[in-house]
Amino acid sequence: MLADGTTIINSNISFEWIGNAYLGPIPWLVIIAFAVIALCWFILRRTTLGVHIYAVGGNIQAARLTGIKVGAVLLFVYGMSGLLSGLGGVMSASRLYSANGNLGMGYELDAIAAVILGGTSFVGGIGTITGTLVGALIIATLNNGMTLMGVSYFWQLVIKGAVIIIAVLIDKYRTRNYQH
Repeated sequence: MLADGTTIINSNISFEWIGNAYLGPIPWLVIIAFAVIALCWFILRRTTLGVHIYAVGGNIQAARLTGIKVGAVLLFVYGMSGLLSGLGGVMSASRLYSANGNLGMGYELDAIAAVILGGTSFVGGIGTITGTLVGALIIATLNNGMTLMGVSYFWQLVIKGAVIIIAVLIDKYRTRNYQH
């Protein structure tokens, strides 16, 4: 909005060290990413809030009937989503010395594929941070491999779409067998 959709370039940003500095051989971006993963894992696996998040994700009406404050859980989850999106923007801007509101456009399919490949169920209430991390690594490897092989962007989308469809079919089969 403020930049009218253009890229804002500034090589003199105070947080550029995040994207270009290292702690020993490890980039700060990697350290921050793993800190976020660890924090999210802790919240989901070791706190009551995590149990409530899974409950709301699995069945919002049942969660409400058990006394979970669904509105508060949803507010937290959407707030964390916004916070982590902002952190991702800061990390990207610190690496590229620029910011563009359209930078993440087109990665929605990758995000969905990573989450589904990581074992998160479309019916909700099932999924792990580590599974999503593995799914993201699979998608990143797939993207990199297809780019190195010279696969056109159109066919990359088709292949990723096919991967999502296969993962959803596996999920549907798995949850159907789990429910019976």
